[in-house]
Order: sequence, then C-alpha cells, then structure tokens
Amino acid sequence: MPEEAPSPRDEDVVDELPDDLHAAGYVGPYLFPDNARRRIPGYLYLATAAVCVVVWLVVDGSPYVNGGFLFAAALLAIVGAYQLATAWSLDVDEQDALVAASRTVGFPVGHASAQMGWRGLLSRPTWRILLYSDENPPAKRGLVLVDGHDGEVVEHFVEENPEDWSQLDSGNSARRTA
Repeated sequence: MPEEAPSPRDEDVVDELPDDLHAAGYVGPYLFPDNARRRIPGYLYLATAAVCVVVWLVVDGSPYVNGGFLFAAALLAIVGAYQLATAWSLDVDEQDALVAASRTVGFPVGHASAQMGWRGLLSRPTWRILLYSDENPPAKRGLVLVDGHDGEVVEHFVEENPEDWSQLDSGNSARRTA
C-alpha cells in the first residue's frame, strides 16, 4: 500500500492571489472589463433552450424526454434574454467619467477616485466618482454618478468637507520642518 503524504497543518495553508492579480506589480492603465461580454452566455443559453425544444419535439414517447425539457427551455430562454438585455457596452472609461464629474461639481478637483457599479434591474454600468477640491486640506468634496454607457451625469452631491484633517496637516508640517 503506497504511503500517503502528510496533510499540511491549518496554519501552513495560506491564501494567495495569482501573479496576474497582484496590483503592486502592475504598471499602466487598467482596462475595466466590458459588460458586453454578457452576450456570449446569453446566446449560449438561447441556443441550449432551442436544442431542448427540438429534442422535445423530435423524441416522442421516450421516458427520458418529457415536459421537463420544455420547462428547462423556458428557463434558459428567460435567463438568456436577461443576459442580452443587461449586456450594456461600457463606452465611457474612468477618465471620461472623471472629466464629466469635474464639470459637474463646480470646483477645481484635487484627489479623485473612480469605482464601477451597476444600477437598476437592467444593470446599467455606472461610474461612482468621489472628488475632493484641490486645497490642502480639501474644503469641498463631491460624489458624482456617471452613466458608463452614454456618459450622462445621473446624480451628483457636493458638500463642504466635514472631515477634520488638522492632525494630519500638523503631522505633515512637522515632517517638512524636520
């Protein structure tokens, strides 16, 4: 009987990201995946639904082919149609969304951050842009939602920056003088 290798202890097992997902080693602009990729499984679901209907029509009297094939075809057709309806193309990248957000907030932008999200039942891609004014510390901040398909500003909110940065500012000036 072959000897089994000892199983590793729990403390020896560590989760690791694959090399292609390590952000620290990545250089260059990040290209966000396009939602239009949803069309591929959508067409596959519709094709599988069609095959189920054809099998149900052609194979008659088999104990293996029954009304379940029609039920599966209906479910696959619904899921496939939904996949196609939600396959919005991402025509606006984060740079274009940042430009639209900067125009909307009405103040010169210093730091900004972009995040992709989806809104609504049809999962419309939407950029969430958080912006701070260019003063040190920032006097204003804003949140702007920009549609990822057509670049329209969906919503925006601007306010005076309520964060207290006085401790950080004094720490920075102490480092500058040292």
